[in-house]
Amino acid sequence: MLLEDTCQIDVKSTIDGSVEKSLLYMPDNAKNIPLVVVLHTWSADRFTQLRPIPESVKSLGWALLLPEFRGPNLTANPRAGEACASSLAKQDIIDAVEYVCNNYSVDRSQIFLLGGSGGGHMSLMMAAYAPRLWRAVSSWCPITDLAAWHGQNPNYSEHIAACCGGVPGAGEEVDKEYTGRSPLTHVNKIAEATVFVHHGRFDPSVPYTHTWRLAQMIEALGSKSFFFEIFNGGHDMYYEEGFKWFQRFVDSDKADSQLTG
Repeated sequence: MLLEDTCQIDVKSTIDGSVEKSLLYMPDNAKNIPLVVVLHTWSADRFTQLRPIPESVKSLGWALLLPEFRGPNLTANPRAGEACASSLAKQDIIDAVEYVCNNYSVDRSQIFLLGGSGGGHMSLMMAAYAPRLWRAVSSWCPITDLAAWHGQNPNYSEHIAACCGGVPGAGEEVDKEYTGRSPLTHVNKIAEATVFVHHGRFDPSVPYTHTWRLAQMIEALGSKSFFFEIFNGGHDMYYEEGFKWFQRFVDSDKADSQLTG
């Protein structure tokens, strides 16, 4: 999928009035179609997910939304504190989805969410933030505990601190940022959504134990809509697998609507 296939949309935040940018792909003559929201990775922006998105998006005839939600989670981002699953960043995604639903012919019952690494972290946070909005959420190699990851990956520790206002243990308010922005804090809400988490057993960036801990906590809640796998790989994301899983929901809904006998 190329840049010329998409358009930029500017959406005003319903929290602070800031105008935030997203990219949108909408098929010609679209009518009541599924919408896939793909979230950028930790260090990236809305443009980086254009090239890896498979052509199957086009072949399926679905819409694609690439929000930026306050930019990369880096010290170089002057709004780092507003990124990384802040209330503003989460609402940016909701606002962008609402904009698309209100201005284009999208099936509100078929809105899917996909993200890997930092986008996997954010996809879990969005599953908790609006569990009934998403038909299904596909999360790959996510960070589930920011305080733990701060100590596990020194390549990202300064960036995590920039987002959360300091290092873990720096003070009560800072620690609240770490816990509030970590999916492990929100397992009760995540369990209400339909979520599939994938994590490479040999991930050198985010230990697979992030997903393992999350799965254990949600399993203890008895959720029947949470799925996970620890696959033979590293810090990987297989877009096609995510889209194939989403398509199963669309196909099953169509089958359920058919009369027999």
